Amino acid sequence: MKISILDDYHDTVRTLACFGKLAGHEVTIWNDHVQDVDALAQRLADAEVLVLIRERTAIRAPLIERLPKLRLITQRSVYPHIDVEACTRRGVIVSSSQHPGTPSYATAELTWGLVLAAMRQIPQQMASLKAGRWQIGVGSTLRGKLLGIYGYGRIGAVVAGYGRAFGMPVTVWAREASLTRARADGYATARSKEEFFAQCDVITLHMRLVESTRGIVRAADLARMKPTALIVNTSRAPLIGPGALVAALRAGRPGFAAVDVYEQEPMRDTDHPLLRMDNVVCTPHLGYVSREEYEVQFTDIFDQIAAYAAGAPINVVNPEVLNR
Repeated sequence: MKISILDDYHDTVRTLACFGKLAGHEVTIWNDHVQDVDALAQRLADAEVLVLIRERTAIRAPLIERLPKLRLITQRSVYPHIDVEACTRRGVIVSSSQHPGTPSYATAELTWGLVLAAMRQIPQQMASLKAGRWQIGVGSTLRGKLLGIYGYGRIGAVVAGYGRAFGMPVTVWAREASLTRARADGYATARSKEEFFAQCDVITLHMRLVESTRGIVRAADLARMKPTALIVNTSRAPLIGPGALVAALRAGRPGFAAVDVYEQEPMRDTDHPLLRMDNVVCTPHLGYVSREEYEVQFTDIFDQIAAYAAGAPINVVNPEVLNR
């Protein structure tokens, strides 16, 4: 089959051990990012299988309608960037492993790295040293600070464990079923969302972006945070209401932020307000970007191709296509 892999920025996929699963197929790998429909339609005209790296490229109806040979889209995790209805109309199978029970340790580790970097001002102190200056301020330690986990899923649970190891009391705010799991794991839970935002010294977001969670963190929530508090987002930018984080940081509540995700990605605007703030640490959506995480993700993605080639597709999110 003719397989196209999009958005492999650093040409990493072909170096993975699991890439051998595609032996015998004709594979084309694209290392740039293109969202223009005409350009994508031209480069994917012969593709039978499309491999996506998370949500880097949106696959909508105007593009799908122009890919007559496409039969399978294979990826991992959630798929808000794919027009599943359009795929179904055109008979294109969408396979996406939801990796039950498997947390992204890479994302959890990056989250903790951002907590440390922000609380100890590591990037700012490095920039000062490189500029020929010495210390620029006094950071804060984590021991004894209250860590708030907003959304207690696979990643949130791992981050909570890191907090416990650093001597931080941990509290959780989430859906009731998640609060029950958190209590079973020995963590405290907040009595209300208002209490959660007002009391925590560090809050980190760990939710999937669906309609019910879009804008779930409001300006009023951020305004309740301490002027010494830190908010960390390694999940999705739209979990926070549009413009709310920048406005809150300018108002001084919370005092600090660490961000790995943005409304538009790739985010190359050097004038973006978050990049201009000394109290913000920013990274370019690195949460899942590690060699080990890629091996796990692409093993699932390539197994879905093998299953399709064998006539028994797996992890199909639009099973009605199978009846055609």
